Amino acid sequence: MHIEIGIIEPMRLAAANAAAAALVASQIPALVKRPMLLPRVAIVGVGVAFLMQVWHLPVGPSELHLIGATTAYLFAGLPAALVGFALALALQLLVEPKDLAHLGVNMLSLGLPLAAMYLAFGRRLFGTSLQERFTLGRVLKLDLTYYAGVAAMVAFWLGISNDPLPVRDWAGWALAYMPVFAGEAMLSFGAVMLLRQWQSRAGALARHTEIGRLRFG
Repeated sequence: MHIEIGIIEPMRLAAANAAAAALVASQIPALVKRPMLLPRVAIVGVGVAFLMQVWHLPVGPSELHLIGATTAYLFAGLPAALVGFALALALQLLVEPKDLAHLGVNMLSLGLPLAAMYLAFGRRLFGTSLQERFTLGRVLKLDLTYYAGVAAMVAFWLGISNDPLPVRDWAGWALAYMPVFAGEAMLSFGAVMLLRQWQSRAGALARHTEIGRLRFG
């Protein structure tokens, strides 16, 4: 979902940076209120940075990445996951310093779909009244919502860029991302089920994840 450097005008990049900063800042009060979320931020940041770095493939003016967004959300909750995404992108600058120019663009591409996923379906899994059971089908729904959001963000950036063929380039990128979407859904479900097993044996894990709030069975 990284966008090729140089195809978005500086004024639009400045607006993206301001919007990304506001998005991250909106989650800071939750972290101040619950400092125990900070280890989750660090785990999400390092984990997502590792996934994005271990496999990435340029496709037209964008890239394919492993992200682990649904896993991060189910593990850490929305505030820690969003701020963890910002940390992951900052850590990536150690390897790809040129990405600083698109830091806001990339943060919005990761963060806004996560917020949309949370509002549409994600919060129901942790609801106190009408809590939904955790199933593979619901994980697929979360991932579909998230990656539809990522695809919309990539379409938006290409649409306001100087790319001469934005529709063609977006369609090629979206088609290439479909296997990644399916793989990430299976990864998310497997990771949560594994963490559930560990959580039953480790009190520290139960305290530092949201897994215990999910309803299984």
